[in-house]
Amino acid sequence: MKFGIIGSGTIARVHAHAIREMSGGTLHSVFNHRPEGARQLAAEHGVRAFSDLSEFLADPELDAVTICTPSGAHYEPALAALQAGRHVIVEKPLEVTLERVDQLIATAAVQGKTLASVLNRRFQPAITAFRKACEHGRFGTLTSASCYVKWFRDQAYYDSAAWRGTWALDGGGVLMNQAIHAIDALLHLAGPVTAVQAHCACLAHSGIEVEDSAAAIVEFENGARGVIEASTCAWSKEGHPVRVQLAGTEGSVFLADDAFEIWDFMDERPEDAHIRATLMKSSSAGLGANVPSAIGHQQHQRNFEDFVTAIREHREPSTSAAEARKAITLIRAIYESARHGGRRIALSHSAHPPD
Repeated sequence: MKFGIIGSGTIARVHAHAIREMSGGTLHSVFNHRPEGARQLAAEHGVRAFSDLSEFLADPELDAVTICTPSGAHYEPALAALQAGRHVIVEKPLEVTLERVDQLIATAAVQGKTLASVLNRRFQPAITAFRKACEHGRFGTLTSASCYVKWFRDQAYYDSAAWRGTWALDGGGVLMNQAIHAIDALLHLAGPVTAVQAHCACLAHSGIEVEDSAAAIVEFENGARGVIEASTCAWSKEGHPVRVQLAGTEGSVFLADDAFEIWDFMDERPEDAHIRATLMKSSSAGLGANVPSAIGHQQHQRNFEDFVTAIREHREPSTSAAEARKAITLIRAIYESARHGGRRIALSHSAHPPD
């Protein structure tokens, strides 16, 4: 399958490297509205460069497109690509409003094309093991499910581009951009959230419209309670890992980035010894906690491979648009609660896309 990339910057280069190394796909072309940007990325990988979107999408050899534009500018190129008959996978978040997400889902259905998102942390071996433990009921009654993202972004990060820190093009702050992977993992593991109460604030940055700090209490459909805490104001020398923690009446698992701090169950199983031997936490710094460019491309590669395999098998990819919608739904509910002074917001009527 031949891929084209729409966008520029660090994340476009992550996509390019992932596609170059994946199985089942090749990098065919890149589009950037700035001709020099398109030529530069294309030259790095020996592929075709386009600065006209219509010409890029009209290429008969193009099968699929990845979207790497700013978060609030995903809709237009994704819609154009779907209408041109291309499969589409969009960097997180899929879009920043549920209305746009649902319009893209509807267009993909009409066109008979696959629409998915980049939720690359789902492809970590630790998440696979974690999910298996949840599916097998090893926690007993799940009572606690939380995630914590305590990262640092300096003022220069937000000043580096005019769209950063805006509602229109960033779609939000630390929740929509940095913590969305942890929130997706929390939902992937613990299941749907039915209600949330939250507060957000901008505590340490200037000239931005969105939050750099957030805290929410969440209620899950299965009865568990938990906390979502996120910040881009938490400085440290090496960066704090993202933590996802589940606990119940028969077990507790605490994940830090891509390895476990705790893997502890009342009833031991044969796989537990292997997990403790291979997936326990080292002393490495948080992945992308202080420096966004430190995030590697291996999980993106697996994400793209799953996307291609799903298309060939005529099934939904594991990071389908419907799956991507779940974290966006929760984040939007957190923002709504915060705007109303921490009011309890029920998600029962907005957790799923319309039929």
